[in-house]
Amino acid sequence: MKATAQVLTAPPPARRLALPTVALALPFVLIWTSAFPAAKIGLADSPPLIFLAARFLTAGALLLGWAALRGELRGLTLRDLATLALLGLLNHALYLGLSWTGMGTLSSGLTTIIISANPILVALFSAALLGERLSGRKLAGLALGFAGVVLIARNRLAGGSDPAEGLLLVTGALFTLALGTVLFKRLRVSVGLAANTGLQTFLAGALLLPLALATENPVEVQLTAGFLAAFAWMVAVVSIGAYLLWFALLERGSASAASAWLFLAPPLGLAAGELLLGEQVGAADYLGILPVVLGIALVTRAR
Repeated sequence: MKATAQVLTAPPPARRLALPTVALALPFVLIWTSAFPAAKIGLADSPPLIFLAARFLTAGALLLGWAALRGELRGLTLRDLATLALLGLLNHALYLGLSWTGMGTLSSGLTTIIISANPILVALFSAALLGERLSGRKLAGLALGFAGVVLIARNRLAGGSDPAEGLLLVTGALFTLALGTVLFKRLRVSVGLAANTGLQTFLAGALLLPLALATENPVEVQLTAGFLAAFAWMVAVVSIGAYLLWFALLERGSASAASAWLFLAPPLGLAAGELLLGEQVGAADYLGILPVVLGIALVTRAR
C-alpha cells in the first residue's frame, strides 16, 4: 500500500517539466513584446545607437555586479570572453542595432512580426549546427506559426500602413538573432547565467559605443520623462529580466522549442502598439493568432 500511494501521488514527469517552462516563457514573451513600443517612445528623444550603447553598458554593469556577488565570475577564461563577445555582438549589438535603426521607418507592430519569424531560422540553423531533428510534428508547428505571422504581415502591408524602407535592416536583425540563439547552445562557457548575460550585454555596449559616437550626436539626446521611463524599462525589465528568462529557456530545452514562443509576439506586439502608441490595428490583423498558438503547441511538444 505504501508503494502504491507513492506511485499515485507522484506527479507526472511531463507536468513537472512543462509548468516551469510556461512560467518562464509567458513572462518572457510579454516583456519581449513590450520592448518594441518602449523603443519607439525612447527613440523619439534619442538616436538609436547611443540609446542602445548606454542601455547595454548600464544593464551589463548591473548584471556583472550581481554576478560578482554570487561568485559567478570565478574561473572566467579568455575563451569565455571571446565567446561571450561574439554572442553579445549577435544577440545584442547587431540584432538591436539593425532592428532599432530599421524601426525608424517601420511601425513597432511590423517590426515585431518580422522578428517573430525567428523560430523558422532557428529550426534550420539548429538542424545544421546542433543536429536537432526536424520531426514532422515540429515542421507542421513551424509551418502553422509562420502562416499566422504571414497572415498578420499581409494584412498590415496590404493596408499600406508601413513603408518598406526598413525591411532590409530588420530582416538582417532577424538573421543575427537566430544565429546568436543557436550559437548560445553550441558554444558553452564556464560561467553562470547572470555572468553570461551580463558579459554579453556589457561587451555588446563596448563594441557598439565607438560606432554610436562616430555616427550620432549625443547632444540630440533629450532627457524627457518619456525617454527616462523608456530607458529604465529597457535596462531593468528588458535587458536584465527578459534576457535572463530567454537564456534560461534556451538552457532548459532545444533552441527551436524555446524560440517557438516568439510566435506569440506578433499579436501581442500589435496590441501593445495600438494601446501604447495609437497605431491602427484592424480585426483582420488578429486572424493569425489561432495558427500561431497551434504552431507553438506542436513545436514545444515535439519529441
